[in-house]
Amino acid sequence: MSIQENEVLVKITSAGTISIPKQFRKYMDIQKGEYVKLILGKDRLIVRKITIS
Repeated sequence: MSIQENEVLVKITSAGTISIPKQFRKYMDIQKGEYVKLILGKDRLIVRKITIS
């Protein structure tokens, strides 16, 4: 993934949801039904792939 491809603008729906773009899901190998962890920083939101066993 190149520098220009690592940022994208997404819209928050009225339900408060966002979609992770396909190229990001593919890069992180995130599949439908899997979980991610959200970590709130000072001025950012970090999304991490996790495995629940």
